[in-house]
Amino acid sequence: MIEVFGLVKEFAGLRVVDDLKFDVPKGQILGFLGPNGAGKSTTMKMLTCFLEPTQGTAKIGGKDIIKDSLEVRKLIGYLPESAPSYGEMSVREFLEFVAEIRGLNGKNKVIASERVREMCFLENVWHQPIETLSKGYRQRVGFAQALIHDPEVLILDEPTDGLDPNQKHEVRQLISRMANDKTIILSTHILEEVEAICQRVVIIAQGKLVADSTPEKLMEQSTMHNAVTLKFQNNHKELARNRFESINEVSRVEDLVGFPNALRVFPKKGSTIVHQVSEVVNSESWQLEELHVEQGRLDEVFRKVTLS
Repeated sequence: MIEVFGLVKEFAGLRVVDDLKFDVPKGQILGFLGPNGAGKSTTMKMLTCFLEPTQGTAKIGGKDIIKDSLEVRKLIGYLPESAPSYGEMSVREFLEFVAEIRGLNGKNKVIASERVREMCFLENVWHQPIETLSKGYRQRVGFAQALIHDPEVLILDEPTDGLDPNQKHEVRQLISRMANDKTIILSTHILEEVEAICQRVVIIAQGKLVADSTPEKLMEQSTMHNAVTLKFQNNHKELARNRFESINEVSRVEDLVGFPNALRVFPKKGSTIVHQVSEVVNSESWQLEELHVEQGRLDEVFRKVTLS
């Protein structure tokens, strides 16, 4: 559904997006990550035909962003960071205005507005001027305008910015449900959001692609992947440390900061140690409050690939 062919963008000779290539199949939620200044928003603006590339191009639904920009815009719902709106309009007036711009009139305009009112939880502020809304509600209005024409592709730049935890959960559920028939690119700094709803992750740094994989595969690159964390009911820590360090597949054993009777056991690269650790615990009849296997830390991998 989305194909990116060597996108480049320069401003006054400074290259902020550098030969990006990736694609997104229909029905996939792609997490688009990178540190501040990496070129994420600039890339999104090119994909939505807001900026023209210096070099390269992309296709949305088979339509070229340069040659067929009007057709591309019909296929896309775009939520930019700090989405603009008309503050003097009420929420209803603004969304009906956007619906008209998108070619919806009469009954279709009303139906579309009512649909996004419910989807984006706007009932309580429907007749309120946008300039009086909280940041969270303004973000919901921005989300609603991106959805009003029921687009095939959604490009969302920090869609949960300013929302409280309950609202973030609701928006994440909404995004997950929409992936059944939409293709979604989601830019966010909230890595737990990526783990929760994204099937794939693209990470860029200094305008270049530095990682393209699933969240699970990326977390396998973490030093925490397959580490075993144990919290003992009694003070067995030092004896346990010696026993665990004698396991061939163990690389090191560390204290768990803030927990006096806890250890974290790290495997050698590519190894799984939970069975060996469990066997030691059972053989010594140690009572545990907790034992769990770490899946890996996406934030650690993010730092590694963006700072290297």
